[in-house]
Amino acid sequence: MGNLFTSPPRLPLVAPSILSADFADLAADCRGVLDAGADLLHVDIMDGHFVPNLTMGPALCASLRRALPDAFLDVHLMVEHPAKFVDAFVRAGANHVTFHIEVTGEAAAADLARTIRRTGATVGLAISPDTPASAVLGVLPEFDLILVMSVRPGFSGQRFMPEVLPKVREISERLRPSQRLEMDGGIGVETASIVREHGCDVLVAATAVFGVDVAGRPAVIGALAGRL
Repeated sequence: MGNLFTSPPRLPLVAPSILSADFADLAADCRGVLDAGADLLHVDIMDGHFVPNLTMGPALCASLRRALPDAFLDVHLMVEHPAKFVDAFVRAGANHVTFHIEVTGEAAAADLARTIRRTGATVGLAISPDTPASAVLGVLPEFDLILVMSVRPGFSGQRFMPEVLPKVREISERLRPSQRLEMDGGIGVETASIVREHGCDVLVAATAVFGVDVAGRPAVIGALAGRL
């Protein structure tokens, strides 16, 4: 799989979060959303420290890679010490790694971005709802993608927070054409259009995709991407 985030064409991408998938049949459920039109899989990693929840580790990422060798795996590290996890997830098959500005600050974020890029993966920087855009503006050039959280990180199924939209616009206006802007949290058919209008071209959706029956997923994914 090539560099999905920096390669043309610049069409909106839909990234179902596997946090809401059926873990008893994970590979089949993930294969199904890709067959239904999803562009990539979003893999939420939580350590029980930066966020209160605890989720999967590199072994699960490696299992997905074996089952879905052509899938683009977008790993979102909601962890207190992201540098400790980068190598393990890249070895496990991650194509892209995003970490949070709240745990690094600007200088360390830039250093870690360069470290991740040397592994061959693309790199993203995430910002939580209560963190101002100014926290990331100084290091935007170092990243392939900026992820704005539209819920408080840690759990799926939360309601979309429209108060983050001005921050999305502020960041979007400063990105290069080759950079992506991703939004994660409460994204559904009813919120996708306004998210895209504010500059986001990667939409993470969990229950909005995995929470509907298999027959309904192509329509949902098409609506999220603005293809319908």
